[in-house]
Amino acid sequence: MGVFDARDKPFEHAWLATGDNVIATIWGEYVNVGAGGRWFLLESLDVHHRPGGGERSANQVQRAKDRLALLKRTFDAGQGFRAVVQTNRVAIAELESNKGAKVSTRVRDDDEWHVATWEPEHKLAVLVRGPRGWEPSAEEIQAAKARGSVPAEPEPAAAAGGAAAVSSAKLSPAEVQAGAMDYVMRHFKGYGYKAEDVSGQGLGFDIEVSNAKGATLLKVAVKGTAAGTPSFQVTSEERASSVREQLWRLLVVMDVLGPTAQHKIYKATEMTSAPGFDPLS
Repeated sequence: MGVFDARDKPFEHAWLATGDNVIATIWGEYVNVGAGGRWFLLESLDVHHRPGGGERSANQVQRAKDRLALLKRTFDAGQGFRAVVQTNRVAIAELESNKGAKVSTRVRDDDEWHVATWEPEHKLAVLVRGPRGWEPSAEEIQAAKARGSVPAEPEPAAAAGGAAAVSSAKLSPAEVQAGAMDYVMRHFKGYGYKAEDVSGQGLGFDIEVSNAKGATLLKVAVKGTAAGTPSFQVTSEERASSVREQLWRLLVVMDVLGPTAQHKIYKATEMTSAPGFDPLS
């Protein structure tokens, strides 16, 4: 499937193939069927614990981090990934703790998968097979959790500082935007991409993201929300760019500078559904 030195990487759970395409394992035992026959899989963002319980070794932690980094790469870019559906010789819960838990079969899935949601606060992502626009319901996710595909979510610490756990400082719009820009620059650079701040050039986007070869991947208009600044507006210049530029994306950073800062990327056709979007009058 285009993976360089694939024979040397049989025990990896995700690979970067030619053309910057991501391939990831989908464990057949944990595939769930939702409404309309749609397949989905819950992906744990907890790299330190195995789905069946217990601590991972250092090598297992690194393998989990590598897989999540590749999946997050596709999520941030709004791209899908190719999948190989895997079955094992023993229950998958023993995959990382039983030497007999070797791969039985890996079958290439002709349908593309994508990361539908990425929720760091719940240490959970949802992978979906087929076209975008569908996500499993809360009831379907709860039923999928019961199958043991992700570690049990720890109970939140009682009154863990209460309001002290959340930044109470109200930021000005300028501070929110500066914080959001810093977050996005660090995020893309952290994954090895080149991120150039072009916000002062009047292009209708703020950051141009390119790969190591210099190919432009995204042209990102950055927005942020925080206490005191719960909404944002997309300017007419940015709207024009969203129509003109095929790689234009809206990236919204929520809880800027707070303890639960996270982001989501939207295509031009999806911008009005972004939390905090305030249409211009």
